Amino acid sequence: MLRIEDQVVRHVKTVGGDVAYSAVGAGPALLIGGWWCSHLTLNWEDPRFRAFLSRLADRFTVIRYDQPGRGMSGAAGSPLDLDGEIAVTADIIDGLGLERVAVLGASSGGAVAAGIAARMPARIHRLVLYGAFARGSDIAPASVREALVNTITAHWGLGSRLLADIFVPGADNAERERFAQFQRLSATADQAARSLSAIYDLDATEYLAAVTVPTTVLHRRNDRAVPFELGADVARRIRRATFVELHGEDHFPWRGDAAPVVDAILRGLGHPVRPRPIPPGPEAVTEREREILRLVAEGLTDTQIGERLSLSPHTVHRHVANARTKLGVRSRAAAAAAIRADRPDGAG
Repeated sequence: MLRIEDQVVRHVKTVGGDVAYSAVGAGPALLIGGWWCSHLTLNWEDPRFRAFLSRLADRFTVIRYDQPGRGMSGAAGSPLDLDGEIAVTADIIDGLGLERVAVLGASSGGAVAAGIAARMPARIHRLVLYGAFARGSDIAPASVREALVNTITAHWGLGSRLLADIFVPGADNAERERFAQFQRLSATADQAARSLSAIYDLDATEYLAAVTVPTTVLHRRNDRAVPFELGADVARRIRRATFVELHGEDHFPWRGDAAPVVDAILRGLGHPVRPRPIPPGPEAVTEREREILRLVAEGLTDTQIGERLSLSPHTVHRHVANARTKLGVRSRAAAAAAIRADRPDGAG
């Protein structure tokens, strides 16, 4: 695993000001877009984060950066809109002399990654989006968005705790408090409020429609920060994009069961990863497979289930087949019955 001393922070000039970046690993360049709340050094101190990045760094030179005015980067002259963020990323690619680069855009960085892929298709050869969304206004109702920004502005301590509840839902109280403190060290109340408002104003729909590079979109099913449906929407907006459903509720990819996330990222970047064996039995059946089997029990066909869940009939058939294998049964009816029997109350 990468060590603390393996990261060296350097700086590059961009249209948005002085940007701090780091590069670790060896191999082709992989650029990771900045998160709304990031800090090169503080993130690096988290062993889970380093473990996550270590697997990518085994195949790539992983480059990540703090956006202007955030983390270790210099102060931005003014808040940057999406086009400004894209221009900063383009300057980083030029400033580091990257002729060909893969891009991983996570969360709000997905909009920036899509924009740079649309603008520089000759230099971006693969794109992976994780936990992304097309429009920031779709993340939550206007009243919720306004209340959260106002809380951050008025009381950053309380606001950072509210964000911790969203971003690290599986953490205990001590860990949530550490994450809240991390956010306060990464940005001032004003910076955080402006950054979150800018995220809510993001609209990447035109860029997503213009992406032509091979793209994989990843999203955890129960993501608390960005609803799963928004990830599926992103995939539909990109021609020939591959959509991969992941399990878990954590928004940050290095939290929870991170191994499947890294596997999916590597596959999206063109590196085959051998599927991890899943022990047979009801516990191995995913929530999506259970959802489909409950509809099978209602008598719906693959086509009808696909229409209800916005999936292709082929995808529905594959989920049923996977569930049958895990349950060790020969028919879809038997699989549906097995899942029904596995529920404590016997409900469908």
